[in-house]
Amino acid sequence: MRLSQAWIVARHDLGMIRRRRTILGALIALPAGVSLGFPLLVWYIIAQSPGVGDAVIISFVDAFAFWFAIGGVMLPSSISAYSIVGEKTEKSLEPLLATPTTDGEILLGKVLAAFLPTMIAIWAGAAVYMVLIDEITRGTLGYLYYPNAAIVVLLFALAPIVAVLAIEISVAVSSRVQDVRSAQQISGVLFLPFILLYVAAEIQVFPLDTDHLLLLAGILGLVALVTFRICRRVFDRETILTRWK
Repeated sequence: MRLSQAWIVARHDLGMIRRRRTILGALIALPAGVSLGFPLLVWYIIAQSPGVGDAVIISFVDAFAFWFAIGGVMLPSSISAYSIVGEKTEKSLEPLLATPTTDGEILLGKVLAAFLPTMIAIWAGAAVYMVLIDEITRGTLGYLYYPNAAIVVLLFALAPIVAVLAIEISVAVSSRVQDVRSAQQISGVLFLPFILLYVAAEIQVFPLDTDHLLLLAGILGLVALVTFRICRRVFDRETILTRWK
């Protein structure tokens, strides 16, 4: 596999992202909403319940931070779902598939194109979130809660793995359907298990501590490796070229 060829594909898709305001809007809106909205909610909880315990505050803060992992599912779905169906609609996919670039190089390029802007948006939002949470909770907790080991695992292990997995599934789906909306709707189902994990964290059934986040990242990492192999088999350029007329 030639990384140079994969990067050519990625640069082409990144150019497409810059031209689509809906995708750019999503990349900005979700991290901004999490990084600004949830700290305000924590501030409100502390202000309305002065005697709230440290453990309750920490459980809320950890659960809210998990939305950056959920963002790793939601943000790249629209990019990667569009990456094949949208290009087919705009008549720009056939020239790419007709080149000597291998299926693996095309898939890797499309993964990179959706992964890089997603992670930049998530890390930027997380930086704002941590600063605001520290400012809001410092008086109550008596120390700066962030950065800590759990947020490092979430941002640099779990969220990237989740994003890659979501992209792989979205690309596989978009190579089998014939319109962008269908690809986005089918891929969007992937975020439901993570919403359930968030709810479990809120009711303290599945604590989002470092050990549990590492376990989740390890399991999903293995799933992502298997999924990439499946995607390479599902992605058939000959079928795409001949079926969509």
